Amino acid sequence: MEKFLQVIRKTVTSSEISIKFDGEETRRKVKRPGNDQEGDLLPLYGGRDPVSGQILVVVPPKKKLEHNGITVELVGRIEVFGEKSQQNNFISVVKELSGPGILVADQTYKFDFSTIKKDFETYYGINVSLKYFIIAKVIRKVKLNLIEERELFVRNVQPEPDNDHSVGMSVGVKGELHIDFEYARSKYHLNDVIIGKVYFHDCKMRIKNMEIAILKKETCFQDASATNESDALMQFEVMDGTPVKDEIIPIRMYLSNLDLTPTYPTINSSFQVRYYLSVDIYNEEGKRFFKQQEITLWRKEL
Repeated sequence: MEKFLQVIRKTVTSSEISIKFDGEETRRKVKRPGNDQEGDLLPLYGGRDPVSGQILVVVPPKKKLEHNGITVELVGRIEVFGEKSQQNNFISVVKELSGPGILVADQTYKFDFSTIKKDFETYYGINVSLKYFIIAKVIRKVKLNLIEERELFVRNVQPEPDNDHSVGMSVGVKGELHIDFEYARSKYHLNDVIIGKVYFHDCKMRIKNMEIAILKKETCFQDASATNESDALMQFEVMDGTPVKDEIIPIRMYLSNLDLTPTYPTINSSFQVRYYLSVDIYNEEGKRFFKQQEITLWRKEL
């Protein structure tokens, strides 16, 4: 802590406020989705992990800081983008660290939000985000307030789902095509492997190629309407050309290299995220035949 303050003192000519999380040096960090900057790493917390730390208010030598109070706030926020952008704070807990006063030297204040549950995971999607952050504020009498924000990343381990079972689906065109797909399970953890088979019972159609994809479908709810976006996270060609009758093609898809979240049911009446296995078959005339099967994804470990 003293080393941290020494670095600030060397560069500060006016009052500043900073946030430091407890155990920050050893806590695992993750990259903010969609940001390629190496230094943009966020501390990782489980939903029941305590969030605590220190607020550092630095006052330059021979100066003083008059204020009307110092506060810290834990915020959980859902932001929906688009034509009608909106924000919704589902968590907003403010704690007063100090009443009005005058600081003539650096001051450290401790904060602790150990009792606040973080039930929803951090999420950065196409049209919506869910974020957690700490806001520290020095309320000043005349000048602008001193405000600092620091984001934290939340993930939640989930219990293994019950009632897992094999799933199957068929693609057929009467008299021309009959294909069955079979997958060993319908529920997978984020580092799992999807294993299945494709059975060609009858194929008189001239097939150009067949592709299998994992689709992520994000649905946002605003003003009694829903906006849907789909993203193909993995797509590969299973075969090209027309198979022979009764041919069987094995399928193996590794999830660990994909940017996946668990399946989210409706979160705070704002959005949901679901995943599907999609099979696309194209004939030589360019016509597409497809079928989709929903799967459930869950987080086994952080």
